[in-house]
Amino acid sequence: MANAMSFEEVTKLDDTFVMPTFKRKPVCLVEGKGMEVTDDEGKTYLDFIAGIGCDSLGHCHPAVVNAITEQAQKLIHVSNYYYIEKRGEVAKLISDMANECVPRFFRAPWKTFFANSGAEANECAIKLARLWAKKESSGGHIIVVLEGSFHGRTLATLAATAQPAKQEKFAPLPEGFVAIPPNDMDALRNIWWEYPGQIAAMMVEPIQGESGVHPIDPDYLFEATKLARRNGALFIADEVQTGFYRCGTWPFEFQNAAITPDIITFAKGVASGMPTGGCIARIEVADAFEPGDHGSTFGGSNLAMAAALATLDTLSKENFGQRVEEMGDYFAEKLLALDAVTDVRGSGLMIGADIKEEFKAPFVVEAGLDAGFLLNATGDHTLRFLPPLIVTQADIDKLIEALPGIFEASKQKEVEAAKAAQKAAEEAAAAQKEYEDLLKEAEGLNADFKDVMNMLKEKVGSVEGKLGDKLQAAAVEKLSGAQSAPSDPASDASAEGTKNSDSAKDAE
Repeated sequence: MANAMSFEEVTKLDDTFVMPTFKRKPVCLVEGKGMEVTDDEGKTYLDFIAGIGCDSLGHCHPAVVNAITEQAQKLIHVSNYYYIEKRGEVAKLISDMANECVPRFFRAPWKTFFANSGAEANECAIKLARLWAKKESSGGHIIVVLEGSFHGRTLATLAATAQPAKQEKFAPLPEGFVAIPPNDMDALRNIWWEYPGQIAAMMVEPIQGESGVHPIDPDYLFEATKLARRNGALFIADEVQTGFYRCGTWPFEFQNAAITPDIITFAKGVASGMPTGGCIARIEVADAFEPGDHGSTFGGSNLAMAAALATLDTLSKENFGQRVEEMGDYFAEKLLALDAVTDVRGSGLMIGADIKEEFKAPFVVEAGLDAGFLLNATGDHTLRFLPPLIVTQADIDKLIEALPGIFEASKQKEVEAAKAAQKAAEEAAAAQKEYEDLLKEAEGLNADFKDVMNMLKEKVGSVEGKLGDKLQAAAVEKLSGAQSAPSDPASDASAEGTKNSDSAKDAE
């Protein structure tokens, strides 16, 4: 189905009225089904980024579409002032997933706060950890994070995102976040000595996604949880990108590392693209919150819960954990066999691939778009793959077969980009020169204008001087003529009479 507007109209409106926080690819996507998306001109693409890992079941999965449609016809939103259907069911499903690796005897309910995004989920976790520390522990407020982490773009979660390049523009950021190197046992142990009684929690992504898919060592995660508990702090697992079978086998990546956090945050894959996120906590930690301590207008809405329930129900019943593990192993093996690829890492269908220096990942993404693939770059030489969990070997094979040609085409893209950059620089320089020439011309005109004005002032001053002299001479002449004029006899007689009368009065 063609878009009602042309691509040029769409881009013009977007560029004019939407804030420029993303550098968008030159394509307008209008339809999708499964692994495929279609643009406004009818071209189809295989999607290997899935809305940055959100579209767990692919595009427009029937179970999700039906759930959203049915719910939209009944009730879309009423706020968190009221009980609604499905919210409790979704929370129970997530609790069961969090307990999958906990021995049955030790299982207890996990409680969820529903939000709209990963950043909001992490904000909730930070607040909850600090509140719990005040009520139940040392009262510390520091959140320990790892260098290279990504926890969101709000001010607090940006402060927790230990990537200076993302932080510097927005300083000063909220205090209370301390970053240490990942997988460094000495730094991990020393941090508790450096801030005794001041640490409320440690927040870690089991796999750092935004910085290039870097797994955290399971032994490090085990030591981190042990030290947190020993020092009266909480351990927060940020599973925003890794959760809900993205990494295979288990619902959450922390389970692959054989640890149990105190707080878990999630978003992305929970509702197959419907904006949904949340913060899960062990029951004794969750109960630190009281009504009014935290909230969200849209979090856990009727529509979001319908999509989440359909997604989680499908993921649970169709054995996606094993499927994702198998597809992930197959994908990683095929990528590593490519000549242009130097390293592959990750878990399940969250894969990072480093490529040779001669290729630039952003240009590989551009060339991939031309070839009919949606790809993603997290650095100059790193590609990130987050396909829908429904991806098949046939889909993977299509990409693998196309990648050598895409890598070569990326070199031409780089050349074209360099030429475009040079042309843009030349045009900018020409525009600057034209501006400077106009400025000089304006300065010259201004100088000429000043000369003309000064000349006019001199002439006007001279005329005013001459006119003033003539007026003064006329006034003097008029005054002297008035003084020499003959007096009126009648007036003189009257004045003399008055004078005589006054003299007579004085005599009396």
